[in-house]
Amino acid sequence: MTTKKFLFTSESVTEGHPDKVCDQISDAILDAFLSKDPKARVAAETSVTTGMVLVAGEITSSCYVDIPKVVRQTIEHIGYIGKSGGGFDANTCAVLTSIDEQSSDIAGGVNTALETRSECACDLGETEELGAGDQGIMFGFACDETPELMPLPISLAHRLALRLSYVRKDGTLSYLRPDGKTQVTIEYIDGVPSRIDTIVISTQHDPVIGTETDNNRVQKIISEDLKKHVIAPVFKNDAIKPDETTKYLINPSGKFVIGGPQGDAGLTGRKIIVDTYGGYSRHGGGAFSGKDPTKVDRSAAYACRYVAKNIVAAGLAKKCEVQLGYAIGVAYPVSVFVDTFGTGAVSDDEISTIISKNFDLRPASIIKQFDLRNLPARNGGDFYRLTASYGHFGRTDVEFPWENLDKVADLKKAANLSCGCGC
Repeated sequence: MTTKKFLFTSESVTEGHPDKVCDQISDAILDAFLSKDPKARVAAETSVTTGMVLVAGEITSSCYVDIPKVVRQTIEHIGYIGKSGGGFDANTCAVLTSIDEQSSDIAGGVNTALETRSECACDLGETEELGAGDQGIMFGFACDETPELMPLPISLAHRLALRLSYVRKDGTLSYLRPDGKTQVTIEYIDGVPSRIDTIVISTQHDPVIGTETDNNRVQKIISEDLKKHVIAPVFKNDAIKPDETTKYLINPSGKFVIGGPQGDAGLTGRKIIVDTYGGYSRHGGGAFSGKDPTKVDRSAAYACRYVAKNIVAAGLAKKCEVQLGYAIGVAYPVSVFVDTFGTGAVSDDEISTIISKNFDLRPASIIKQFDLRNLPARNGGDFYRLTASYGHFGRTDVEFPWENLDKVADLKKAANLSCGCGC
């Protein structure tokens, strides 16, 4: 049998990346409204560039939120403030807003769902009828490559990006600035991760490190520091570590002083692959940030991950991708598709049937199960902003309800697999 080898790469970005600045602002606005009004309808889009933030969208709520204040607080939390902000300052940037109410045509379809039901639907108790906020397709994915059941490349890229931000904020590498990107290339042999081929980190930094002004020397210091304080701690307890053949590309373009919104314009929703599975799984195309839970782009994508993760954790498959399709104003999904890529302990058709009998995938049911409307208030007004950096899935630094594995026993029983409890 021929051994199949391939390289797969995923990237992540830090919270100071201009697109991620926008995602966090949009989600901080969502947090602010839902904290006061859990039934607020929010679709907040943000754009940033040098010295300016524009917030636009549709928001319907009974409560007032000081949007410019939320914007400035979010930017300050990221680290763009004063001289250390790298050319973008929370206190001096212009904040423009252009907000309308949600379209009454959309609201009507969402508020009262059409009485349409697909064959894949199941009834798991009474719940309010709520139509999907838009048509669309959503994907969820899980695999057994990591303890959190995520693909290894995106998992490592996120961990490196999060560590890069951590050493900036705790002062270990105080010369770092908020903008940064990471990338990890994994070599697979017969579909199994075998080694780390390449690690790429690009990080914004002060023009002077200590008293050193020569750029060649500055870049050497950065390279040595990141290997010691970022890369080494991330891989400390991992089974697969960088080896003597691993390539390191740290600030490969050289100087990176101008960054963030000064270096590049940013938009909400432009990092949807970073937000999900690093390109390892398909994507429906819809972004998450700034959208309240009635938007199935967000809530149904969370449900898809929840379903796929529980299927893999239950041993029904080693790798699982779930797709849902919705129509605007219709409560039940129009389709449920499952692909286990030949790794299933039972057939994909059987897994699809098990999903239909064990998961209620109506928007109102998803919102209720994960308590999506009340999460900001329950977490001090700060929940969705935390999803906007370092991935919405597989996180170990925060707790997201769609990562719960509370369906494992039910799925094992439904598939006639031993749950290990003697039943």
